Amino acid sequence: MDIANLYEELSALVPGSKLKMHEPLKTHVYTQMGGTADLWAEPASYAEIERIVAYAKERSLPLTVLGNGSNVIIRDGGVRGIVLQTSGLEHIRTEGQWVVAQCGAKIIDVSRYALEQRLSGLEFACGIPGTVGGALYMNAGAYGGEVKDVLHSALAVDPEGRIIELTANELAFGYRKSLFSGGEYVVLEARFALTPGDPAVIKAKMDDLTFQRESKQPLEYPSCGSVFKRPPGRFAGQLIQESGLQGTRIGGAEVSRKHAGFIINADNATAKDYIGLIQHVRETVNGKFGVMLETEVEIIGEE
Repeated sequence: MDIANLYEELSALVPGSKLKMHEPLKTHVYTQMGGTADLWAEPASYAEIERIVAYAKERSLPLTVLGNGSNVIIRDGGVRGIVLQTSGLEHIRTEGQWVVAQCGAKIIDVSRYALEQRLSGLEFACGIPGTVGGALYMNAGAYGGEVKDVLHSALAVDPEGRIIELTANELAFGYRKSLFSGGEYVVLEARFALTPGDPAVIKAKMDDLTFQRESKQPLEYPSCGSVFKRPPGRFAGQLIQESGLQGTRIGGAEVSRKHAGFIINADNATAKDYIGLIQHVRETVNGKFGVMLETEVEIIGEE
């Protein structure tokens, strides 16, 4: 793959985008680890996303969409093809009865905007660090709420590079997954259906959820957030804790002593350390309780 030639072609195609070759990805993810991207693109418009998707398809290039990297592990070998980063597209607005947010807006900021507009429904998202695109990708949720509960529709780029609108019912939402999880569609914006509410009540709920998050989660360390999905009828963190795994390390990666459901980058961990510790936790919990934990975090790239 001639990266320099691809870079020149892409530069001519999307002149408004920020483009880089061999971009270190550890500076763009919460875990602060991982290799480089062959090509890095930060598009400035939906039209440029459309063109990048079409170009990747035409050239048979892998295309990876990255929000703000809060729930992803990049392997040490990096990511081939194009990494498309959406953080420049972060506008939030009201449109009639809807709150409409671009893919790169942080879902926390959307929840705060909703509060300012005296709208209720997104309080659960006040502590979720991901972008709107990431939230739709994995049907993000916390404290009893999920994106599917408040989403009306979304704009997306389909596998052919065309902009289409999809209703919430078309997005195949499940537990930490959606139509977007297949990687063929790229989120552009989301339209949320919220309800009028008392701002004092909305803020009180958000303050309470923020306190719960900050007091229980190891936010002082780099991490990918909650590593595992909740197994039916159980809690992943409790199973890990009862397996005696808190404080367990592989290299610089450690099972958090504050919240067993988190694995932290305690001391310059590599992705190999982190992924190895995830597998050790899964095998240990399965051996003790007969429950094979499923990862919630996305693991991408090459060894």
